Amino acid sequence: MLAVDALAIWLIGRTRKLIVWCVVMGCAAAIAIGLGFFLGNRYENHFGVYRLWCFGLFYHASLLLIASAFNWRKSRPRLALAALLAIVALIVVAANAFWIEPYRLEVSHWQVASPKLRRPLRVLILADLQANRLGPFEVSVLQRVKAEKPDLLLLAGDYLQTSPDRMPALRQDFHRLLKKLQLSAPRGVFAIRGNVDPNDWRDVFQGLDIVTVNTTRSFSLGDNVRLTCLGLQDSFNTALKLDNPQPEEFHLVLGHAPNFALGQVEADLRAAGHTHGGQVRMPWIGPITTHARTPHAWSSGLTDLPGGGKLSVSRGIGMERGYAPPIRFFCRPELVILDLSPPTNITPPK
Repeated sequence: MLAVDALAIWLIGRTRKLIVWCVVMGCAAAIAIGLGFFLGNRYENHFGVYRLWCFGLFYHASLLLIASAFNWRKSRPRLALAALLAIVALIVVAANAFWIEPYRLEVSHWQVASPKLRRPLRVLILADLQANRLGPFEVSVLQRVKAEKPDLLLLAGDYLQTSPDRMPALRQDFHRLLKKLQLSAPRGVFAIRGNVDPNDWRDVFQGLDIVTVNTTRSFSLGDNVRLTCLGLQDSFNTALKLDNPQPEEFHLVLGHAPNFALGQVEADLRAAGHTHGGQVRMPWIGPITTHARTPHAWSSGLTDLPGGGKLSVSRGIGMERGYAPPIRFFCRPELVILDLSPPTNITPPK
């Protein structure tokens, strides 16, 4: 790509014509997109492509804009200024997306009313911590979870993600932190497996007051509420069939991925993570990709499902690791709090 940059800068310096500049920049962009796809497509679900495209946008495009501003400084001072402003804009976007927004935690509150509920129930969903280290941000998130004092705490998978040689130490640090914080909730703390978690993922919760669920299992939480925690494969199953054995009970189903919401699932409320909200969301367009089978409009927030019931999808806390660019854009990390309650015209029992 540096060779393409050198050729483009040479061509830009040979002429002052705007049409030639547009053609040169367009060709350079097309080559960058093509090279990124060709070289990065083999790595981790296209994450390598996104990483190379980030390099193309924030490094190579900036280099060409600098050359353009220098070339236009005398003949086209207004265009030179516009090029400099574009460079500043790219720097601001990069600084926000790489270093600011990924650490600006948002706590989202949603209200869900149902006549099946006998009394209010506050549910907190922590999804996709996906930490490659336990820094001040990760610690502050877990402290915030404890401070919110939910009635029910649901951990939706993807807890740690780092290289194999660093994983043992990271798991020990995570276990020590959880033991120190002693996360708890009156109706219980439940954890399920995410797709980046290893087979022995439950070991990190050993000795803690946390129920770990590896295969689909249901729990009666009292007050007419039933919780079903899905195994990893079931959460990705778009044709999942799941009954509510007690239709009069409020049924909450937790899965790592939201794909199961496309199946025949008898639930009043479904909850998931995995999508990271897309991690990069374009204004007026939404997420570029979610790595889920559900519509992009379901990738975050609370959605009324066509077949009845609701789906809550968390944007998660961390980011994709490995070849993926460590970036969030218009997609802040999120803790989800669901305040479940009877309708206001129904008086809860004493």
